Amino acid sequence: MKYMLIMRATDEGLAKMGEIDLNEMIDIMGKFNDELIRAGVLIAAEGLDDADQGVVVDHSAEPPVVTDGPYGETKELFGGFYILNVASKEEAVEWAKRLPVPGPGFKTEVRRVPSIDEFPQDNVWIQKERAWREATGQL
Repeated sequence: MKYMLIMRATDEGLAKMGEIDLNEMIDIMGKFNDELIRAGVLIAAEGLDDADQGVVVDHSAEPPVVTDGPYGETKELFGGFYILNVASKEEAVEWAKRLPVPGPGFKTEVRRVPSIDEFPQDNVWIQKERAWREATGQL
């Protein structure tokens, strides 16, 4: 089963992370990533640029309104993610507990990623997505 670990940080957590030397942070995360790779569970992992470098597309108006980030309140910003292939939610939670974060101010949301096999296979859009995944080596 696939699970996404969504890394969130408060402003205070981001400030703490900013105090850590970049090379040290890369080393810390690299060691954790290596554990995931050696365990055979890592599918993908990415960090995100600062929220103030992004934009928000708000669909509550027509046409949608685009504003510079960060969006809404910045109490907890989405900073990156891992996608793991593990046997259970409990295993995903155990990996999430091991994420190397510099103390309070960080949370990790654990969410299952449904498989394409869980959707109606007679649906034309599911069939097209399955064909695309097969053609791109993602299935």
